[in-house]
Amino acid sequence: MIDFMLEAIKEAQKAMKKGEVPIGAVVVKDGKIIGRGRNKREKKQNALAHAEIVAIHKACKKLNSWRLDGADIYVTLEPCPMCAGAIANARISRIIYATGDTTAKDNLCEKICESVRLNHKVSLEKGKYEKTSKLLLQDFFKEKRSKKEAI
Repeated sequence: MIDFMLEAIKEAQKAMKKGEVPIGAVVVKDGKIIGRGRNKREKKQNALAHAEIVAIHKACKKLNSWRLDGADIYVTLEPCPMCAGAIANARISRIIYATGDTTAKDNLCEKICESVRLNHKVSLEKGKYEKTSKLLLQDFFKEKRSKKEAI
């Protein structure tokens, strides 16, 4: 059986190799990956090119529908508010994330997923590989800071 979080981590590693913040995501429906994504904000010079948005876009294209009912999304980092809203609007059933966002002290992702303003609720679960995902992010930003200091 495929370990979907490992597939998301592979996407994060690809992002890191391209100089992007190492976040990866996969959308899964009926036990199959229907969308893969990694951060592409620098490459595309687009603030919307988050891993989750890219994966959702590909999944919608594959199914020829914006409704991803019954799908799950595996992501290496707890989604930001924009991505949480997109996940809810795509009707994805469940978010499984590897590591929490250390800057998010307000449970905003959870609040969005459970908001009464949305007609679809998304369950939020902490998955496995927290240490792996956290280390990818820490290593990425450590390298960015060291390059900045060298200038």
